[in-house]
Amino acid sequence: MTQTNAPDTTVAVRTQQEQQAPSKLRAAGRQFGVVWSNTKARVGICILAFFVLVAILAPLLAPYGASQNGFERNADATWAHWMGTTAAGEDVLSQLIYGARVSVLVGAVAGFLSTLVAVAIGLSWGYIRGWVAEVIGFIVNLFLVIPGLPLMIVIAAYLQNGGITVIIAVIVVTGWAWGARVLRSQTQSLRSRDFVTAAQFSGDGATRIVFREILPNMTSLIVGSFFGAATSAILAEAGLEFLGLGDSSIVSWGTILYWAQNSNALLTGQWILLFAPGLCIALLAMSLTLINFGVDAVSNPRLREGARRKKEAAA
Repeated sequence: MTQTNAPDTTVAVRTQQEQQAPSKLRAAGRQFGVVWSNTKARVGICILAFFVLVAILAPLLAPYGASQNGFERNADATWAHWMGTTAAGEDVLSQLIYGARVSVLVGAVAGFLSTLVAVAIGLSWGYIRGWVAEVIGFIVNLFLVIPGLPLMIVIAAYLQNGGITVIIAVIVVTGWAWGARVLRSQTQSLRSRDFVTAAQFSGDGATRIVFREILPNMTSLIVGSFFGAATSAILAEAGLEFLGLGDSSIVSWGTILYWAQNSNALLTGQWILLFAPGLCIALLAMSLTLINFGVDAVSNPRLREGARRKKEAAA
């Protein structure tokens, strides 16, 4: 009997897994459809896709190397240099294209790590009770009370010239607390639901309940937290580089602003050195913010109902 039932059990498990995979894909597709149906989110996705493609294809799109400096200094826009050159004889357009790599990389990595820390601490803080929760709450509130920008400047100044790795670490250390507090509130709301109570009575451990029962019901909130953290990371990286607290030898939008300030670009009439990277930073941060509107519609059905009523009224 054992030899006969074993293959049947294996086939049943495989069939269940095969059924779950398409259902997950369909659920992800429906959620993306909700995000894409939002006009603001659609615009944000297009802008973000543009910058990601520019960052990936930078060697093909840039007319010159990022640090190639054998050109005329402080030259105006010409057919050879569409945005002119810097005080060091570098092509501004090429630096602008290569600078997208740093901002996209920092936004993705720092946003992911900040969200990861926020998820781990927020879910644990919301589910665990007792003195451990009090200690976690004290640490989170401490990071929330301390002003983020001065703390970031102090840490970056102490670890100066550490490269992008140090900037990402500084952003992660100072940027996880707000997301952890939001996730903690949602975890406390979900822990009183029937499916969590059923899992507790069935003997499941706290780790399994948190990451297998509660976490899947917070996907849209976590995604929204990621986009918020990525936006803050992009702005923080540009700010630290502009203040000279990063690695000035790399090419990023923040370092373009830093060297433009040092060379008095406005006094020499090269306003493009300040305007172009500033506009790119604003557009990239705005794209993530716009996508967050669509993510909010996934987690809040009332927003979808309001959008549907507007479309019906317009029709």
